[in-house]
Amino acid sequence: MEPSAESSLALLARARAGDGDALNQLLQRYLPRLRRWATGRLPPPARRMLDTDDVVQETVIKTVRNLGHMELRDEGALQAYLRKGLTHRLVDAYRQTEHRANDTQVKSDLPANQPSPLEQAIGGDALRRYDEGLARLAPSDRELVILRIELCYEYEEIARMVGKSSAASARVAVSRALARLSKEMRRPAA
Repeated sequence: MEPSAESSLALLARARAGDGDALNQLLQRYLPRLRRWATGRLPPPARRMLDTDDVVQETVIKTVRNLGHMELRDEGALQAYLRKGLTHRLVDAYRQTEHRANDTQVKSDLPANQPSPLEQAIGGDALRRYDEGLARLAPSDRELVILRIELCYEYEEIARMVGKSSAASARVAVSRALARLSKEMRRPAA
């Protein structure tokens, strides 16, 4: 079986048994996806102290250290676990910054080798339209969508983070940003 065609579960089993090649293949498979997903999601004030690649690598290193203790039963579980860890790290970065973000542009210049579980669930085309639509939004709208939809912040927290006067004003701003995102997602690709 070609290494690239071997399932993630099989590679994971080999990596747990100490096979360094299997671990390298897993990392080659998942690092580009995580980097692509994380790009632009680090809050701008935190970018002075942190680098997106460093945050991704930190998350992967923590995961690799715990490989022997993890129970991953299906093909997309490792990527979901990695993305969840990365999301927690990004939430921590948002909490550590008090300033309003100026630019949360999402760049998608690193192609994934295979569709992620999210892409499989909602379809690669919908995810592509989401990413492209998000990239076309104003930075303030992009930040609101990411905070609410991807990082699951409550409106009270969003209001504090982006300088809104209340949870209600944050809810209205998020609703408007989502409406603009919906319109952008319906726009034909360039």
